[in-house]
Amino acid sequence: MTGEGLSFRAMDPSHIALVDLSWPNVAFEKFECSKPFKFSIRVEDFVKLIGRTDTKDSVEISSDEEDALTLRLMNGYKREFKIHLIETSPGAAPLPKLELDAKLSMSKSAFEKVLGDISVVADQVMMSSTKEGVSFSGRSDVGQATIQLEKNGADLLELDVKQEAKASYNIDYIVSFLKAVGSAADVVTCEYASKKPAKISTKLNEQGCKLEFFLAPRIAET
Repeated sequence: MTGEGLSFRAMDPSHIALVDLSWPNVAFEKFECSKPFKFSIRVEDFVKLIGRTDTKDSVEISSDEEDALTLRLMNGYKREFKIHLIETSPGAAPLPKLELDAKLSMSKSAFEKVLGDISVVADQVMMSSTKEGVSFSGRSDVGQATIQLEKNGADLLELDVKQEAKASYNIDYIVSFLKAVGSAADVVTCEYASKKPAKISTKLNEQGCKLEFFLAPRIAET
């Protein structure tokens, strides 16, 4: 947390995926941060507390202590929770600095449909982009599947290819990310390059809130 806003970042235990959620200060009704504040919490614990909110609740998050975060839920019925912070591991995961060759934007529903079709026969999706379009494919002992999307087609909202790119990624991780986005966004952008992590991102509102997801490639399949 800084004067510019609040961000949450987490990496899965296998170090395959990293998620970064950022909220600029203008996205809050009120935001105060006199000095940078870095804290770590267990995702499971925080989700339980947020799960206690109602749609009309006003949510206030603050910290007056070094070892705890305070969450206040107010809507006539006022509630206050405190969650203990955990120690931050040295060198917490920074955002990857990547030079990526292909960028494509699709509706979230179209991306989910593509992944659903590939997952019928495989648990990895290979994305291959040229300046003319992008293909999604997967194969296993069960069989194989391929989906071709052409530039300027109805399902491919944007395609920018600096040079041809081809890489394979785990479908379950991407599906989990799209599920987390839920109805908060309709368009998803995916950037990648051969043998490099993919960056999948979406804007959550007009105030600049965004969710970014970095996923390591399956090198053996590229």
